[in-house]
Amino acid sequence: MTEKKVKQAKKTEKEEKQEVDGKVENNEENKEKKQEKKEDNKSDVYFEAVGRRKTATARVRLYNQGEKNIFVNDKLYSEYFPIPAHQKVVTASLEKLKLLGRFRVSVKVRGGGVSAQAEAIRHGIARALVKFNPDFRKRLRKAGFLTRDPRMRERKKFGLRRARRAFQWRKR
Repeated sequence: MTEKKVKQAKKTEKEEKQEVDGKVENNEENKEKKQEKKEDNKSDVYFEAVGRRKTATARVRLYNQGEKNIFVNDKLYSEYFPIPAHQKVVTASLEKLKLLGRFRVSVKVRGGGVSAQAEAIRHGIARALVKFNPDFRKRLRKAGFLTRDPRMRERKKFGLRRARRAFQWRKR
C-alpha cells in the first residue's frame, strides 16, 4: 500500500511539473500577445475625461480613429437612450462645436437615473473636448456644458420620513 502511494505521489509531481512548464510557455505567449496589443493601442490615441451629475459617473474616451459613433456601455447610444431628448443631451456638446461625425466616443457610465447619466456623458464629452483642444473651452463654458451640476438628493434623517418630511402631527 505504501509503495502505491509513493508511485502515485511521484506521478502527480511529474504531472505538476509538466503543467507548470506548459503554463510557463503559455505565459510567455500571452506576454508576447499583450505587447503586440499595446503596440496596436498606441496608434489608438484618445482623450479621456470624467463627467458627473447627481450620483451618475461617466468615463468618456474620444478616439480620432475608428468607426465614428458614440458607444455607451458597449451599446450604440441610440439603443442605450431610446428617448430622443436624452440622445440630444448626449450629443449636445459635439453638436455645439459641429464635431458630431469626427470622433469615436466610448463611454462607461454608472449610477444615477437615465437623465442624470445622459447629462454626465455630456459633461464628460465636453471635458474631453477641452483636453483635445483648449480653444473649445470658452464656447463650452458659455453653453454650460463644463459646469458640474452638484444638486443631489439629500439624505434621510432619523426621526423623519424623508430628508425633511416629518410624520403627520395629531393633536389628539
